[in-house]
Amino acid sequence: MEFNIILVDNEYIHNLNNQYRGIDRPTDVITFALEDYDDHIELDHRILGDIHISLDKAHSQSEEYGHGFKREICFLAVHGFLHLLGYDHMKEEDEKVMFNLQEVILNEANIKK
Repeated sequence: MEFNIILVDNEYIHNLNNQYRGIDRPTDVITFALEDYDDHIELDHRILGDIHISLDKAHSQSEEYGHGFKREICFLAVHGFLHLLGYDHMKEEDEKVMFNLQEVILNEANIKK
């Protein structure tokens, strides 16, 4: 499997968020999957898409949440990666599943708060 992580500033991600989501403000991470999946996908050799992470937002959020910048970047990368795999957090139930999986992955990688 292959995907790109693109590190950007707030201005760049603001433009993406406005253009593709109609939301006129910067966000922390925005993901563009090359394919839409109804269910979670199997991991075989394919190009999944792009994950754009705002370094500006990651820095401010790491301070806001009281953990390191590295942890915030890793959290956002895992969050974006799960979106590429078809996970979402639009419903409360789905959010619990996705956020729990994020923590499992971060803990397994020894990325602590």
